[in-house]
Amino acid sequence: MVEENRKSGTEGVEVRGLHRDELPEAVAVLARGMRDNPLHVAAYGEDPHRRWLSHGRLVAGLFSLSPDLEFLCAARGGAILAVTAIAPPGTCRMSPGRRLRMLPHLSRLGPAAALRVLSWAAAWGARDPDEPHVHLGPLAVDADLQGRGIGSLLMREHCARLDQDGTTGYLETDKGVNVRFYERFGYEVTEEAPVLGVPNWFMARRPGAR
Repeated sequence: MVEENRKSGTEGVEVRGLHRDELPEAVAVLARGMRDNPLHVAAYGEDPHRRWLSHGRLVAGLFSLSPDLEFLCAARGGAILAVTAIAPPGTCRMSPGRRLRMLPHLSRLGPAAALRVLSWAAAWGARDPDEPHVHLGPLAVDADLQGRGIGSLLMREHCARLDQDGTTGYLETDKGVNVRFYERFGYEVTEEAPVLGVPNWFMARRPGAR
């Protein structure tokens, strides 16, 4: 196992809960790791720096208004390498009040990008399952560490918790390669639909799935 960890880049990596004072670092990891996602290019535009800045602002706003969110991170030597947010059952849909409080954060993206993000959020929200579920995401490994097995560590821990609680998991992704990744952990595609002209996949996982 030690040799396998060395080869995969996970040696010395610890999966744990995220401390609230680590949230700014976690937001930075998510912004860098998801900067070039197809949906983010469609929402924020072609400029990589603008995408990085915009997604960081959006995620920071969402996190600040979502007290029920839980977080898992992969860390090594005190540095956050990867992170995911997890919404417990019944907490992932934004109330009208929370949506109103998001408006100042959206305004910082500029009017055109804000409208695209609202369209994106509406498309995802319309497909959110009615049955109780744990909603995963966003999830990202830092940009220069992807493909080394670090994301798999997060997913193994997340799925173990789903199985322990007997809870259905749910997520969205805009990358075909991620579909294959999540399928390795028992997620199955329940729907595919374009969002902002980009293919998106909606996936669910039953307890005990492999």
